Amino acid sequence: MNVIELSNLQFRWPKQTANLLDIPSLSVRKGEKVFLKGPSGSGKSSLLSLLAGITQPTSGEINLLQQPFSRQKPTQRDKFRANHIGYIFQMFNLLPYLSVIDNILLPCRFSNQRKRQVTGSMEQEAKRLLSQLHLPLECLERPINELSIGQQQRVAAARALIGKPELLIADEPTSALDHDSREAFIQLLMAECEQANTTLLFVSHDETLESLFDRSIALNDINKATRENRQ
Repeated sequence: MNVIELSNLQFRWPKQTANLLDIPSLSVRKGEKVFLKGPSGSGKSSLLSLLAGITQPTSGEINLLQQPFSRQKPTQRDKFRANHIGYIFQMFNLLPYLSVIDNILLPCRFSNQRKRQVTGSMEQEAKRLLSQLHLPLECLERPINELSIGQQQRVAAARALIGKPELLIADEPTSALDHDSREAFIQLLMAECEQANTTLLFVSHDETLESLFDRSIALNDINKATRENRQ
């Protein structure tokens, strides 16, 4: 089964005449761990925004989990995203006025489906994820702004993983870490995805990481708009 399927996807921002993205086709199968690479400005974040339903394609289709995601109404997309998609943002987007555990449990507050998919209590699952991601449990009740960047990264990952989402999207989440820390974090992330049978789409410009993944995709190779804009 394909978790992600794009067909004749085109996207440009309002008032732009040229497409930023023009992707004839792209598919990612269930359980795959895919590395999506591309230089700054190539449209990686715009593609992720489309896959999360935050923006809409100019034309073409986005199917997620065999559902016509891009044709859904905004409220339907919001519900679908809450139920099925975990997202690790580049800047983590953690809520500074909440504790570590309250940040992790947010997806289960917004999605009964994610809540039902937790084995045992939500607090126990949050602790298990933190332990697997090598974050000390004494951090649980601490405010986010008291954590290091590496610790915040692990909280963001635990928040995205809780409730076993079918798709995990990671947008340059390791950009603030040194190379050894990045590789170690990705290995931990992959182990959790493997356990939950979660499909991982990991976006980065750091090509030294791509050998860790099942498959690597260069956005410039699948995006016709890049070639057309060069001509």
